[in-house]
Amino acid sequence: MWPPKLGILTAYVVLGVTVTLSADEKDCFCKLKGEVDDCSCKIESLDSFNNLKIFPRLHSLLNKDYFRFFKVNLKRPCPFWGDDGRCALRDCHVDKCSEDQLPPGYKESKQEENKYTKEAQEQLHTDCKEQKELGGIDKTISSEDRESFKSWSKYDDAQDNFCELDDDNSADMEYVDLTLNPERYTGYKGESAWRIWRTIYQENCFKPDTPVPGYGPAEARGAEGKALQSGLDLMRSLKGMCLEKRVFFRMISGLHTSINVHLSAKNYLPAANGYGKGTWGPNVEEFQKRFDPETTNGEGPQRLKNLYFTYLVELRALAKAAPYLEQEDFFTGDEKEDNETRNAVKDLLKIIKSFPDQFDESRLFQGNNKEAQQLKEEFRQVFHKVYRIMNCVGCQKCRLWGKVQTQGMGTALKILFSGDTMGPDSTVDAQQKKNFQLRRSEIVSLFNAFGRLSTSIKEVDVFRQLIKEKDST
Repeated sequence: MWPPKLGILTAYVVLGVTVTLSADEKDCFCKLKGEVDDCSCKIESLDSFNNLKIFPRLHSLLNKDYFRFFKVNLKRPCPFWGDDGRCALRDCHVDKCSEDQLPPGYKESKQEENKYTKEAQEQLHTDCKEQKELGGIDKTISSEDRESFKSWSKYDDAQDNFCELDDDNSADMEYVDLTLNPERYTGYKGESAWRIWRTIYQENCFKPDTPVPGYGPAEARGAEGKALQSGLDLMRSLKGMCLEKRVFFRMISGLHTSINVHLSAKNYLPAANGYGKGTWGPNVEEFQKRFDPETTNGEGPQRLKNLYFTYLVELRALAKAAPYLEQEDFFTGDEKEDNETRNAVKDLLKIIKSFPDQFDESRLFQGNNKEAQQLKEEFRQVFHKVYRIMNCVGCQKCRLWGKVQTQGMGTALKILFSGDTMGPDSTVDAQQKKNFQLRRSEIVSLFNAFGRLSTSIKEVDVFRQLIKEKDST
């Protein structure tokens, strides 16, 4: 086992200097203290703020009809390489409804205005078989939900999109109930899954100019003595990058971390006796494999810290968009629920705006205007590629949540760099609302993506306690 244990202290040599750490400082959580990189916020205050104030409100809000149903095209081809086959596991399977089983409002011939009517909903056939297996995507809508739909508002696209949004009028667009398809481990792994992250990091993500040993999402590895060195080299290389590129890298790393936390927290646990159905729950060994310094070339603790950074960026986007979002109707057709949703959103935004250490996006893209605009466009184009890579994910459930979370992050970036047309100190008038638009899918993905980050921070605290219990036995 590396590093060698010396009582409660651990010693190792870096660049000829002997460094000694306590047991607490060498585990997964050794960096989860003090300030978040490139921010003034302290992790300890963020833990308390999220777990006590944000997470409970978000958990309730995301079960509302407006945020549950996400319209998505899961059939778009991979634009970067030929189809290498889809996930053959039953856990990744999607049980599709035939055309005649869908309500008229879902059909291509009825896509005009992108509306649902009560009459259309009454024609819905309910004989689609529910897919409640490990990774299946359940596209059915319960009888209680049908009455909640009358129409979805359609918004114009803003010019500075960071994502190539799906065409709402495409015949391949389908509504998916996110609450029936929770993000969890599906068994999708191996070369196909790793190819996605390799492509993001190695080809489409801003990287340190100097190659770093073990850089990127490699499988668990950790030759003795090399883990910490790689982690330090990576951090030194990041410090040599401009702020904008560091922000981009840390956001992608934070997203990757969040997804890995979800897969560890909702891992498939076989039945104890080896028979019958298993359950989903926290897998401490899986979490440690993904984040322990020994198994991640020293990068795991920094990856966890990047989760907090990404959370702060999206938190700031919601704070900046508050004047816009507070005027939204969040319309589903159920007057009582819509009113509850509006009030719940306003309550959440009030709490978000009260957080004192907001991420400061005004520090980005400064200096020479021409160079700043060129860097911003490069930033936008690179994120476009990252979003498009989600169409290459073989597991449809993984693809669904990959698209939700990258689109939500892209929406956050769109808000942060929208200029002066919106912000916490502005008042949104009709002209501003005309100039800046968010489609319903952007709003749904924005809140759900932030919800995933919030859940991850909550789950990190759960794993912290479970690992303490494990180590004490």
